[in-house]
Amino acid sequence: MGAGLLVTVGLCGLTALLNSTAALADTADSPLGDGEALIFGATLVPTPPSQYVDAADTLYLQHLGFTGTAQSSYTPEGSSALNPDTLPYGASLDQDQAIMVSGIESQIAGGGVSAENPVVVFGYSQSSEASSLLMQQLQADGVPSDDVHFVLVGDLLNPNGGFMNTFDFPAGNTAAFTALDVPFEPATPSDLYPTDIYTLEYDGFADFPHYTTNLLSDLNAMLGFFFEHFTYLDLAPDQINNAILLPGSEALTGQGLTDYYMIPNDNLPILEPLLLIPRVGQPLYDLLQPDTQILVNLGYGSITEGWNQGPANEPTTFGLSPHIDHTQLADALSNGWHQGVTAALSDLHNPGSYQDQVAPLQPFADAFYTIGAAPQDPSFTDVIDGLLKYAGFPLSDVTLSSSPTDIMNDISSTLSYDVSSLTPLADAIKDAVTSLPTWDANIFTDQLGSGNFIDAILDPTSANTALVPYDLIVGAEVPLFAAVGTFINLAGLFS
Repeated sequence: MGAGLLVTVGLCGLTALLNSTAALADTADSPLGDGEALIFGATLVPTPPSQYVDAADTLYLQHLGFTGTAQSSYTPEGSSALNPDTLPYGASLDQDQAIMVSGIESQIAGGGVSAENPVVVFGYSQSSEASSLLMQQLQADGVPSDDVHFVLVGDLLNPNGGFMNTFDFPAGNTAAFTALDVPFEPATPSDLYPTDIYTLEYDGFADFPHYTTNLLSDLNAMLGFFFEHFTYLDLAPDQINNAILLPGSEALTGQGLTDYYMIPNDNLPILEPLLLIPRVGQPLYDLLQPDTQILVNLGYGSITEGWNQGPANEPTTFGLSPHIDHTQLADALSNGWHQGVTAALSDLHNPGSYQDQVAPLQPFADAFYTIGAAPQDPSFTDVIDGLLKYAGFPLSDVTLSSSPTDIMNDISSTLSYDVSSLTPLADAIKDAVTSLPTWDANIFTDQLGSGNFIDAILDPTSANTALVPYDLIVGAEVPLFAAVGTFINLAGLFS
């Protein structure tokens, strides 16, 4: 009896210890604690400025229970396809990972890290991709899952919608087509470290449509590269608070370590440029928006939602066409047309101010202040200048009254950028006619080897519907920046 009592007591003690350990284990739902948060920049934002750090902390980390100290952390964050003076994206991504791993492991080695106070890592855009890729390195180095908690926004490797893993097909076919040195990669692991992933609806980098044959949906997502992907740190707090917890999240399934949040978006990127047109921009936007949104959403397999259907934790590649009830679609389009006409007529009879009209674009404008490229409350001119600064264009205030040396330096630096701007476009054209066919051939061979003759033909066609425009649009960005910047510099010179 004494031995039995000892065994019983021992088992009870062991059970209590195990329960206590389980209670302390960090999950995606756990508060972020009172430790250190490493705030990493987005592409072309190597050292986040204070306003960037404050926004990340206030909007996301504090919302998740963080009460510690957030600090700006350097990574190269280069992309020579967007700024010729920076590292190529792939090389930058490798350096990002090495620096981030070193920073995380140094924090842990310094002590004070636990499940209650893990090292919090905030990644955005390129640094979210780097965060996804370095998780396996941390695991290989023996870093416990309780010691690190990731918060990622605009994740390019978001399992169900991340642009860079949507085209990782078949698995490992990543090196054949690396448009502008941006490699396709496997999805963010869902079960290695506690992670919260926030995605803004129609952000093409993190919320790319599954059904890529829908060109309208593809183009909307690509405009979302700019209008939506830039804005995560300039959203309203209510948008973050009301984010939708998606199926496949750890908080809903009890499986894995990742929660996935979708931030609904009232704006449609493909129509947002209309808002810049005085007087008629708002009526046109409101007329077209309801039906255009339905057609865009079909690319996500839905009539009402602009994100891919199915569990958010399951890596998803591209598909051909969704299964939609055609009667429901016809009814929705009919209702949408009536809604659009009514809204447009109301706009014409009761026109609002131009300031109200462009209000949906304000987060995009404010983003240039947040990344340190424009003053607070930027004007339209500030936004253009900020965009050119972001792209590395040498804007100048030189005029004809300046010294000859200043004038020659201005002309020289402008022409130098103009010449370098042609390289990304040339690379994009080269990729479209050389490496993309190689990528297609790998898919064809893989599907043919599996006996899927039809898929061997249709899969590359479906992917190319998105990849060809993507390749050419991104390749044309720097030449466009060069043209606009050169015009501004010349106008200033002769003013």
